[in-house]
Order: sequence, then structure tokens, then C-alpha cells
Amino acid sequence: MFTKARMTLTAWYLLIIMCISIAFSAVIYQVLTNEVERFATNQRIRIERRIQERMYFPNIPTQELHGQISLIDPDLVGETKRRISFMLIIINSTIFLVSGILGYILAGKTLKPIANMVDDQHRFISDASHELRTPLTAMKTSLEVGLRDSKLSTKETKKLINDTINQINYLQYLSDKLLKLMHLETNPIESTIKAVDMNFTIQQAVHQVLPIAKQKQIIITQKLMHEKIFGNAQELTDLFVILLDNAVKYSKRESQIAIIMEKRDKTIITNVIDEGVGIAKEDLPNIFERFYRGDIARTHNSSKGYGLGLAIAKKIVEAHHGTIAVDSTIQKGSTFQVAFRLI
Repeated sequence: MFTKARMTLTAWYLLIIMCISIAFSAVIYQVLTNEVERFATNQRIRIERRIQERMYFPNIPTQELHGQISLIDPDLVGETKRRISFMLIIINSTIFLVSGILGYILAGKTLKPIANMVDDQHRFISDASHELRTPLTAMKTSLEVGLRDSKLSTKETKKLINDTINQINYLQYLSDKLLKLMHLETNPIESTIKAVDMNFTIQQAVHQVLPIAKQKQIIITQKLMHEKIFGNAQELTDLFVILLDNAVKYSKRESQIAIIMEKRDKTIITNVIDEGVGIAKEDLPNIFERFYRGDIARTHNSSKGYGLGLAIAKKIVEAHHGTIAVDSTIQKGSTFQVAFRLI
């Protein structure tokens, strides 16, 4: 599809350039031929005047010279016009060839972001369809088996209903995350930014994550600063909820998570440090991709996820013109570092 589009766009580029080039060539040809004819006419007038003044052929009557000498060589004028036409054709042919090559390259660069976007959308739809199909298939299979079993007890029925509700909860979680990701990709936050206290934002995030941290007896320590950045308070809170939720999810029981802020020049850096299962080195470049879940110790954790949280976190950071990075060691823990420009 994009090969055809690239050729079409190249053809349009070439058509526009050649129309301009041919129009200029026509003007140049007209100007130059007029100049040649003007020069020939002036030359003829100058020679005639000198002949009349007896500067040329003083011993031959003027009347005889007019009949015997051609003051303008029509072949020379015609040859000059043909040479001008030939040179313009060569120039236009060169422009056509160079424009075709450059137009093809430019068309490729123009269409590349669109092609990447379409590929990204196709991959997103494919991944989302796969993730949705799994719980739907599980629910369908469980319900069909339950319906065929005429001896299904009340206890088994309740378990079947409970499992179905859990699958529905996962589907709701997935749909919410997909909507969140779509919202971040299609709606810029510039219109909702204001001065945000990073200390307050992180405190809000900790408050939301604290209940699940207490279930695993995980202690969250904080070393924060009252520094402000321009941003969307809710989006920033969601960012740190995602990072803290991941830290709790993949940390061992009775471990510790630390949130440490530091100021460097005009940048505020926040580190979320856990003592969890860690991330394999080969998976680090991909963890911010949608639906990515590496075949590492994290996948064997009892916690479930769809690989959307860190993709959303990255989108939030990018929307605030910040940076996010991760450093991790298997079975030792991970450090997620987020940096924003201060006001």
C-alpha cells in the first residue's frame, strides 16, 4: 500500500517541479530568442549605417552592396535558437532525473511517520484482540462446561460465577487501560497544565498504593522535596501509582520500596526503588512497549497484568516533556527514574 502511495506522491512532486521548470524554460527561451533577434537586428542596422557612411567597401556603390551582401545570416540565428532549445531540453531532463530521485526519497520520508503510525495501530489492534480473546475464551469454556454438567453443586456454581467475575474484572481493567492509553495518544495535556507540587503528587500516589503494600507487609519510605513543575496533577499521580503498583506487585513480602527525590540544576529527579524480582537485561529496552511482558522472573510472579502500565507511564512522562529510565538486576530489584524540568 505504501509503495504505491510513495510512487504516487513522487509522481505529484515530479509533476509540480516539471511544470515549474518547463514554464521557466519557456520564459527563458522566449527571452533569449528575443535577445538574439534584437542583437541581429541591431547588428544589421549598424552595418547598414557604416556601409552608407562608406566605411565598408568604399569603391563599390551602396546599391550594389545591398543586392550582393546578406547583412543577417538566418542560418546562424536559427542555429542559435536550436542550441538554446537543446540546452533547455538537457537542463529539464537533468531536473527530471534529479527531481525523480529526490522526490522518491522525500516521499519516503514524508510517508514514514504515517507508515509507522499505521503499523503501530495494526500491532495495537492485534495485541488488544489477543489479550481480549484469552479471558473471553476462558469464560466461554467455563460456562459451557458448567451448563453441560447437570450435577453441578451450589459450591461449584458459586466458584464458576466467581471465576467469571474475576475474568470480567480483568476485561474491565484492560478496557480501562486501553482507553487511558488512547486518551493520552489523542488528547494533549497542554490545555490542563498548571503548577504541581511533586511532594503532594507522590503522597497522593502512595496513599492509593498503601493498602496493597500493607497486604504484603511492604514498607514505603520517602525522601521528598517541595518542588514544583508544570503539569497535570491527576496524570502525574497516575504515573507514580503505576510505578509504585509495579514495585509492590513484583516485590517480595516484608521488603522495602524507597521513593527518593533529588534536584540537579533545573531538573527534579524521582527514583522509585524496589527489592523485587528484577528485569532481565535483554528485556529492559522493551518494557515500555504496549503489551510487552518479557519471559523473565516477573512473568512467574503471581500478579497478573497486561503490559500496559509502563506504556501509559511513558506516555505521561513524554506528555510532560520529561524522561523515564530503568535500571534493574534479576533478584535484586529495580530502580525507575523519572526526571522533569522545574518551574
